[in-house]
Formats: sequence, C-alpha cells, structure tokens
Amino acid sequence: MVEIKVKGADLEVAARQGMDEFIQVFVDAIHEATGGQLTADNMGELNADQITLLAYVALREEVMDGGFVQLIHNGLGGFIFRNPFGKAVRAWGLQDLYRIIHKCHGLYKQYHEQIEQDCTDEEFMAMFEKFPEFDEFDDAFVEKEADFTEQIAHYVDEHISDFATVE
Repeated sequence: MVEIKVKGADLEVAARQGMDEFIQVFVDAIHEATGGQLTADNMGELNADQITLLAYVALREEVMDGGFVQLIHNGLGGFIFRNPFGKAVRAWGLQDLYRIIHKCHGLYKQYHEQIEQDCTDEEFMAMFEKFPEFDEFDDAFVEKEADFTEQIAHYVDEHISDFATVE
C-alpha cells in the first residue's frame, strides 16, 4: 500500500474554503502518490475508501458536465458500474446516491456498448436525444450533488485515517 499524506494546515485552509476544497486535498494527495493517474497497476496500492473517493470525484465531474451519457462515453462507466462503488457509497450513508447508481446500472448494461463507440462531436451530442432514459438520473444527481459532496466530506473527515496520514 502506498502511503497517502496530507498536511494538517492544508486541510484547515481547505475546510474553511468549502467541502469541494476539503475533498480535493485528499484527491490531490492520492493522485500525487499514484503518479497522477489511476491505473489497474496502482489501484491495488490504494484502499477501498481511497478508490471510492476518486470514483465519486470522477462521477461528479462527468455527470455535472455532461451527464451519465458523457461519463459512459468517456470510458468511466465500468469504473462506476462494474465495481462496488454503489455499495461503498451506500455503506458511507449515501442512500440516495446508491439508488441513482443502482437504477442507472441497468441502463449502463443495456446501452454502454453503443455509447462507448468512437464518434464525431455531432454523433456524441445526438446521444443525449437517443438515450433520454438517463435524463432523470442526471437531474437527480445534479439536484443532490451539493448534499452528496457534503456527506462525503463529512465521511472523509470522520474517517481521515482511512484516506491519508495527516502531517
């Protein structure tokens, strides 16, 4: 296991700035320890909580920018839907996020091959019309994103030693 280290002073500053910044301190430290990119090789160097945190941040960035269709098209569907991410966030107390992931999983299984294909920008944009089933999950996530992020920040704060060593 690779040791993830964060500075206590950085956490204090980030906590005053907000939940996103607090979480980002851990994400940055994990990325630094893994060479900046999560791979199959270095994933084994992280614990389940660290991987779940990275998965949430990736999910949040993609869904807030372009929804679940974009997340799947950009190759992150497997990371979210073929791993125990949903069960992990449920164990962290995020029941609503678990429900979104669980319900969206069936659509992922049904459509991921079509969505993951290489395509032009125009074809990609057409996917939002072609797969409107994802809209309700996009909307539900966007509506509750601030709450999800706050809950995750609280979870991390209450379990800091599971994410990093504070120096």
